[in-house]
Amino acid sequence: MSNKLNHSMSLAKPDALKITITQKVALGLGLVGLLILSLALFNVNFPNKSIILWLTLGVITIGTIIYSRGAYLTKLEGIKNDGTWFKSISSRGFWGWSAGILLTAFYIILYFYPEYLGLGKDGAENTGIIGLFDPLSQLLSGRNASQWFVYGTLYTLAILAFGYKFFLKYRHNRYQQVRTFSVMFFQLAFAFLIPEFMYVMNNDLPYYDIKSIWPLNYYIFDEWSVKGFLTAGNIGLALLVFGILSIFVITPILTYKYGKRWYCSWVCGCGGLAETAGDSFRQLSSKKLTAWKLERWLIHSVLVFSIVMTTAMIYTYLGYKSNEFWLTRGVFITSVIALLTVIFIGVMVFRHKEFGKDAKYGAIGYFAIIALLLIMHFTGTTDQLFFIKSGSLRSAYGIYIGSIFSGVIGTGFYPILGNRVWCRFGCPMAAILGFQQRLFSKFRITTNGGQCISCGNCSTYCEMGIDVRAYAQKGENIVRSSCVGCGICAAVCPRGVLKLENDSMKGRINTNEILLGNDVDLMKLVNEK
Repeated sequence: MSNKLNHSMSLAKPDALKITITQKVALGLGLVGLLILSLALFNVNFPNKSIILWLTLGVITIGTIIYSRGAYLTKLEGIKNDGTWFKSISSRGFWGWSAGILLTAFYIILYFYPEYLGLGKDGAENTGIIGLFDPLSQLLSGRNASQWFVYGTLYTLAILAFGYKFFLKYRHNRYQQVRTFSVMFFQLAFAFLIPEFMYVMNNDLPYYDIKSIWPLNYYIFDEWSVKGFLTAGNIGLALLVFGILSIFVITPILTYKYGKRWYCSWVCGCGGLAETAGDSFRQLSSKKLTAWKLERWLIHSVLVFSIVMTTAMIYTYLGYKSNEFWLTRGVFITSVIALLTVIFIGVMVFRHKEFGKDAKYGAIGYFAIIALLLIMHFTGTTDQLFFIKSGSLRSAYGIYIGSIFSGVIGTGFYPILGNRVWCRFGCPMAAILGFQQRLFSKFRITTNGGQCISCGNCSTYCEMGIDVRAYAQKGENIVRSSCVGCGICAAVCPRGVLKLENDSMKGRINTNEILLGNDVDLMKLVNEK
């Protein structure tokens, strides 16, 4: 095998763009699969849908595997980002923009016009792409496919196939291997298969991706969902209790021990797709100061919106009379405000230092939420909140956050704005975990500034837009709310400067400017540490 390895270190043409005949065949197989899906979109009547479906998914998967093996197993282990900016698909070229437009169009149709994908309404049979997936849906749960089943299947297939590609690319790094296997497992088992099996066991149980936690799982507290859990017996009640414990107990504990990476890089389906199928686009994440400022305002605004909308959604199906409702609107809104106040005061008293200059922005967010909740409570009626009909309000959260932002923009814009657009700018779950990570997590990325050669690989391939090199040059620990702990910065560092660690809280944040020898008593500094 060694005589077939390409030992070239060239970053320029032609080595960076060379595609073998085998890889061309692999691309052809993938295109055949996409062609079949396109034909299904135009209602081509296939004679045996089951065989055609397995053939389609098979050639796409096999093509991806063969191409990946040709791309990475013919090279030495190590950093494999050569040629990135010579490829149109990964450098905002023609193919990159084309892919972005097609993905965005697909998501718009999927969320808002599923009938164009062949979804049968009012008991009618499915046609098109959705009809093509009926045999697989019947096999797993005994029901015809929906647009969400088609989406879930393609989503899972993308994570598995491109996850294999990721394995080969980062086969020199054990951490990347472990976390990639983790997201593949959680997507296949918890997001795809288990909900289908749960439907077979109890079809009255609401669809529930166990690993999806509020506020990412925005529908868990909707009226239909809560009633479904409560009427599904012990298993439904257990899932509802588990969902609540996940928010207030499980999530804080795991974030304290491991940082937000336990979810964003090991479990989350959005993160899993970004890391696998979106890996080729991670360098497109903007590192500009303006992007960072926009990120902070936008993601925390979405969090405020999520809290207010979830509270309003629950508020709409509660009543005023205590003899009719065990939880009245007044008790509920008071409890929410009290909880938020306790968190706010606790943070300001015990973690003010970690907040630093951002304390005033935290205060703005807190008072904005409280003001909106009070307005909602004192101006709301039995069928209106914020002067909007309750039914419309309940669906607004799902449409604007769950559909447009996380789907249409979050995934459709991979080839344009990078693979973590949703995670960086819009995910309210990432905002909550980032808040916890910044204040009380043991996780940090340590740096050895003396070994840094300022190559810039770490900053270039940081999907969250963090200027990692600036921290490495100063030997400063990286403790950022936005860091998802993917570890790619450490994986692409040629000098081993960066290390992901879980340690004590002491000395976690060590913000320092660059020190010269005559600026400080070095022996005193060493003894203090």
